[in-house]
Amino acid sequence: MMLVRISSDAVALACGADAVAAAFVAAGCVVERVSGWGMHWLEPLVEIGGEGFGPVAPGDVPSVLAGRSPLGIGPIAGHPFIARQTRLTFARAGRIRPLSLADYAATGGWQGLERARSLSPGAVVEEVIQSALRGRGGAGFPAGIKWQTVAQAAGARKFIVCNADEGDSGTFADRMVMEGDPFALIEGMAIAAHATGALAGYIYIRSEYPHAIATMRAAIALAGTRIAPFTVELRMGAGAYVCGEETALLNSIEGKRGVVRAKPPLPALSGLFGCPTVVNNVLTLAATAHILRADDDKGGGAAHYAALGVGRSRGTMPVQLAGNILRGGLVEVPFGITLGELIHDFGGGTASGRPVKAAQVGGPLGAYIPPDQFHLPLDYEAFAAADALIGHAGVVVFDDTADMGALARFAMQFCAVESCGKCTPCRIGSTRGVELIDRIRAGNTAPDALASQPQMRNAPKTTPTREADIALLTDLCDTMRAASLCALGGFTPYPVLSALRHWPEDFGPDFGQDFGPDFGA
Repeated sequence: MMLVRISSDAVALACGADAVAAAFVAAGCVVERVSGWGMHWLEPLVEIGGEGFGPVAPGDVPSVLAGRSPLGIGPIAGHPFIARQTRLTFARAGRIRPLSLADYAATGGWQGLERARSLSPGAVVEEVIQSALRGRGGAGFPAGIKWQTVAQAAGARKFIVCNADEGDSGTFADRMVMEGDPFALIEGMAIAAHATGALAGYIYIRSEYPHAIATMRAAIALAGTRIAPFTVELRMGAGAYVCGEETALLNSIEGKRGVVRAKPPLPALSGLFGCPTVVNNVLTLAATAHILRADDDKGGGAAHYAALGVGRSRGTMPVQLAGNILRGGLVEVPFGITLGELIHDFGGGTASGRPVKAAQVGGPLGAYIPPDQFHLPLDYEAFAAADALIGHAGVVVFDDTADMGALARFAMQFCAVESCGKCTPCRIGSTRGVELIDRIRAGNTAPDALASQPQMRNAPKTTPTREADIALLTDLCDTMRAASLCALGGFTPYPVLSALRHWPEDFGPDFGQDFGPDFGA
């Protein structure tokens, strides 16, 4: 009987993969459900003998089996979208059954943990430092330095916490790891545990990921003896975006309200239950399994990883292409590739066929980048110099019909809704920001929000100019960026100021003035 491989990834399921699988079974085929390749525009993607077909509907099954389907794309591994990538963290994507211990071991699984346990904890930490791996969740802090801090901290108990609260718009790489290669995450956590002296770990996963939750729960049970004495537990979030911030996440695991903690102390010194804690995201931990797997002459190890990338941004980054894009999906490449290459060479431009107007990188709090800056390389320092963020490397594309003024307003509104409420710049500043943007876009015809307050009844009645409102908005953004307790309020100015700087015409009629090179700096 013919073997047919079909993804069990959430995107494939949403596109009807279960019905396609049932049609192949009805036709007498053996169907294996495997991890997703990340070619989302082709889902449901079917693989038969290495050849790919997609997107396949149940009615296409007879023609696929008869060898006369127009949906063939040739060998999947040789497709330009895959062949041009450098897949390390996602080396197994599309190739294994997610919960098969045999498949995982046959593709190099557990080798990183075995090698790590043959080394001293200090040697493991040093290898991660030498790899130059930086946190893939947003801040880009060196992972090895964080591990070293926890390893050297005094404490009877230490913890490894995986931040799997993937809440940024256009991001799905964490979900793909958990649904498609769950043992890689568990192995990475066990390596971190050996390096730091931790015996327990928690995976904090968003409740909106039911398939990932089910897969991780099953994988933890299967991995039990492999990672002992280290243990892992799942904790589900309740939909709060701010719990993606590490200290709010720790509060949530402890059963408290998800509010941000003041720092210091850092979680590495006083984190979960007051104990030294490593908090890394899914991609960071999964990458360590590759880094520790072998010496550099065998295709792995710190030197091999550090040889990729540019500047202080080393290794590979799984980039997620989403929004109005022709070929959405996962692209893992070394740092240094330009934003234009990602959007046009891999993504194929917009799905609508219209010109690209902007790309937002780094989630809902990332800057909007115009096409004339698409030469920007994927590099933490280069993005920071351009007042932009890489974050979790979600790239959301917009065509020329997008209203950038409305998107700037959404950033402030999003912050107002998702704020934990602990600090004034985020809690109040975002609400005032929405009001200011509304007033600017209305041409100052909207009433002053302060005028209706009792204490202002006798104040002089003035109508602020649009220029004054713009100055007030930029001052507000400066305050939020400098004084917010965490990145939720601190990063909200990025999309607002970038939209105002590059697309002033979207903020009201006859509003196309040049603000100068220093605006929003």
